[in-house]
Amino acid sequence: MTDVSPRTDERVKQKEPRKVFSQATNWGPGFLTKLILMAAVNALGLYVLVNAYTAGSWVVFGGMALILVAVDYVYFSKKTLALKYLTPGLVFLLVFQIFVILYTGYVALTNYGAGHMVNKSQAIDAILMQNTRRVEGTAQYPLAVVRNGSDLGFAIIENDEVFVGTADQPLEAVDGATIDGTRIAEVPGWEILSMGEVTENQTDVLALRVPISDDYEADGAIGTQTGTTGFVFRSVLTYDDSSDALTNEETGTVYTANGSTGQFESADGETLNPGWRVFVGLDNFKDAFGDGRYAGPFVKVLVWTFAFAFLSVATTFLLGMVLAMTMNDERMRGRKFYRTIMLMPYAFPAFMTAFLFAGLLNTKYGFFNEVLFGGAAIPWLQDPWLAKLSVLFVNLWMGFPYMFLICTGALQSIPSDMNEAARIDGANGFKVWRYITMPQLMIQVTPLLISSFAFNFNNFNLIYMLTNGGPRFEDSSVPVGSTDILISMVYQISGLSGEASRNFGLASAMSIIIFIIVGAVSAYSFKRSRSMEGAQ
Repeated sequence: MTDVSPRTDERVKQKEPRKVFSQATNWGPGFLTKLILMAAVNALGLYVLVNAYTAGSWVVFGGMALILVAVDYVYFSKKTLALKYLTPGLVFLLVFQIFVILYTGYVALTNYGAGHMVNKSQAIDAILMQNTRRVEGTAQYPLAVVRNGSDLGFAIIENDEVFVGTADQPLEAVDGATIDGTRIAEVPGWEILSMGEVTENQTDVLALRVPISDDYEADGAIGTQTGTTGFVFRSVLTYDDSSDALTNEETGTVYTANGSTGQFESADGETLNPGWRVFVGLDNFKDAFGDGRYAGPFVKVLVWTFAFAFLSVATTFLLGMVLAMTMNDERMRGRKFYRTIMLMPYAFPAFMTAFLFAGLLNTKYGFFNEVLFGGAAIPWLQDPWLAKLSVLFVNLWMGFPYMFLICTGALQSIPSDMNEAARIDGANGFKVWRYITMPQLMIQVTPLLISSFAFNFNNFNLIYMLTNGGPRFEDSSVPVGSTDILISMVYQISGLSGEASRNFGLASAMSIIIFIIVGAVSAYSFKRSRSMEGAQ
């Protein structure tokens, strides 16, 4: 019989209660709640996995699979107590910060943009589909133009059976479709467009080609010239995988793949669209500083961005500090009422404030010109310098309550006996503010001023809602204006505004430049603020 030491017996007794009441070893409310939450997390993860697999996004698929395995291990293991608290934050950091930064860096090194939105395989399919000719003498099919959400497709009748397909989905038989004579009356899951709707979408309908089968090059695709009858179309181009080239069977022209530009090119320089995404190295960064279309506006916008961010912080801080010191004087009556009034601009939605001021500053019927300036036609938002002044003024209106709040809190935390001691020693009010109040105030608000600078460096909402970057530079070919800051310039160049062709590669490169600038300024400012604190 083995002897059990008193120390070991005591350990066993201490462990038993933990085992009995552990949520991992019984089906109590806590364990059931965790089980339900983990089921929801896994369901969401599986949804992302299925969509990533369908779209062929293998990076997202692999990353999500690893996250799911890691999360399940952490929350169902007894050895990962600390990670149970850290995992949610780590997952959000990985998905919304690290992944976004890495993907932005990847895009900045490619030619991702107009004409290069797809990969090479998709580009070849698109080129073959776009260069088609009707095959004379082939069968004709009764046809209806159908729609499912934003997807446009064709439904045809063959051997008394209805087939439906889109540009990306070859024709497939549909069960339950109704045929009225030679007309398709109903297709389950699809809306049949009337002739009026076909006319409205005439360009898209005439350009649409629906593959007959997965072997598009052999079987061709269905197209229409009338909206009611389908014909067989085949591409005049053929792709040779061994030579990686497309050949026009009618002209004999050979288009060879160029891996550096992401396009098929003929010997005389003719190119086929669309192209595909390829790595271009640092070309996008070089374009930002070296291409005349972007370099000139970029320097102007960079200078204005620094000026806007610095002046925004300086003006809002000075006004907020003066008001805070005024409201902090105990001799002033009604301070609570005035403090409430001061916070009203801060409580109003920022984008609505900018939109409201855009109307107030309107040249023809704005409140400023009509009421304050007696009907003068002052171009507040049309003149480059007045537009910049208007932007700073509106930002001052929106930003001083924040500075008023932080200065009020900082002033109330400064011990009053320091000021009293300085006055006893003979210091006047200005000297007390200069040598006692201001240094103590700056130590507390400097980190917030740095964050405010970074915020204004990327204050896209104000620029977009008030001036939309205008007035435009007259000597620039890109849609950039006098009040554009770097982040709004990135938005314009990306093509999302619809005023320029899409260039996500260049926009990503500029985003990285902005990140480096803001990071460098913030790091330097924090270093200086620590030096100032140490000097005190």
